[in-house]
Amino acid sequence: MKRKGYFFTIIAAMCVIFSGCSQKNNAVEDIYQVLEKTVAKEKVFEEQQEPLVRLEKKEKEMYDQIIHLGMKQYDQIVKLSDQALSSVEKRKDLMEKETESIKESESEFRKIGELKEKLEDPDLKKITEELSDIMMKRYRAHEELYKEYSVALENDKKLYEMFKNKNLPLSALEEQVKKINVMYKRISTANENFNQLTEQYNAKKAAFYKKADLTTKK
Repeated sequence: MKRKGYFFTIIAAMCVIFSGCSQKNNAVEDIYQVLEKTVAKEKVFEEQQEPLVRLEKKEKEMYDQIIHLGMKQYDQIVKLSDQALSSVEKRKDLMEKETESIKESESEFRKIGELKEKLEDPDLKKITEELSDIMMKRYRAHEELYKEYSVALENDKKLYEMFKNKNLPLSALEEQVKKINVMYKRISTANENFNQLTEQYNAKKAAFYKKADLTTKK
């Protein structure tokens, strides 16, 4: 009976030890699940990239055609302008879907804030805090990108409406084109910042996986 009692004591002690280990592992596993769900939430974001670029390229072609047409081809100018306006609306819809996807991603990722406090490994906790900081900057960068892109879309619409005005001075068109060019330079800068933060996040995420021995799950 004593031996059985001793055996039970050992088992009980082992359960306490493994319970502690399990809690630590659970924190890592929970963070891993959040990171993977965050990726899944951005699938819609990724799906918008190719059609968005395709529309931008097609619009550029329509713009080039319009500026090379004379007023004798006014009907063609109107037709192309209307097609471009339709394209702008499609881009707006894609951008809205992209942004909604990013917002859902952020909502999921914010769960990291509470989970990282449960990590006992100081190095792992530090990496997670850095990961969180980078990702939140990335979300803010996308907000800026969305803001700039939305303003540019409205000005693109204005330009194509202007093309349909026979009596509009050439100087007004030139001024609008200059304005749009400045905006797209700002968009390019905002997009570059967003992409750099994405790269930083992916690198830090890889470091977290490596430190937490989750490399094979990546």
